[in-house]
Amino acid sequence: MSKELDAKLKTALDESRLLILGAQVLFGFAFQAAFQELFAEIDTAGRTVQLAALGLLTLSVALLIVPSLYHQIACRGRTLHPALRVATSFAGWSLLPLTLGLGASAYVVFERFAGVEVGLIFGGALAGTGIFLLYGLGFALRKTPKPPPPEGETSMKTKIEQLLTEARVIIPGGQALLGFQFVATLTKAFDTLPQAMKWVHAAALAAVGLSVLLLMTPAALHRLAFHGEDDPQFFETASRLVVAAALPLALGISGDIAVVGYRITESGWASFTLAGAAAIVFLAGWYVYPLLSRKR
Repeated sequence: MSKELDAKLKTALDESRLLILGAQVLFGFAFQAAFQELFAEIDTAGRTVQLAALGLLTLSVALLIVPSLYHQIACRGRTLHPALRVATSFAGWSLLPLTLGLGASAYVVFERFAGVEVGLIFGGALAGTGIFLLYGLGFALRKTPKPPPPEGETSMKTKIEQLLTEARVIIPGGQALLGFQFVATLTKAFDTLPQAMKWVHAAALAAVGLSVLLLMTPAALHRLAFHGEDDPQFFETASRLVVAAALPLALGISGDIAVVGYRITESGWASFTLAGAAAIVFLAGWYVYPLLSRKR
């Protein structure tokens, strides 16, 4: 009977992966926009909205990654009812900041060349459409949930399949940022940053690069060292790699939030406050919450 619960959790993880792939482009744009040449022409209101969009999309990505780390840390890779509940609830919570971030990004784009009114119309329309499709349609067609299937022993094959899916859920967060981090160093806007901010960006780039490498390692390890076999030693090693990869990813995203925040606000205090808040959200959701749940 555990196979039915295994399938439900695998589907929930695949859905989180689909959502984060949708957020990936917007997340990358939120970082890249501030380094484009014409960003200097955006007024204070537009810059504030862009900063809000960055925060909203960061929150959405953070929420979408929580189920993967909860499953590995709190449930130790086993298919348990709490893992399914967390995957379902966090995916639902992630949709609101995602749709609001989409609307805010659209406002910034349309406001620049068509005016405030057009920006508000397009931004509001996209956000409203997103909320209707992602929430309204779901609640309108909502059915009474069935009791969850009973828990059972989770096979090693299932653990490994779910682990590799979770690595694919996390890696788009690094992908969206890593390209921006390399390209940003070749822009004129980057040259205008204080030397300290340039080093923060360099450290963030190194952290995200390390995270992406750690997330890629399980696939290579599974094929080269274990010949694709479902080995318990591979699962233990790969699980530690995936869990470890989230730490440099959190630090790297937070570091570049400081850089982009400085580019938008030109305030060191404000930018590092934003970065600190982001780091707290990441570490609380990705490590503290799963660890506390495991103890309970």
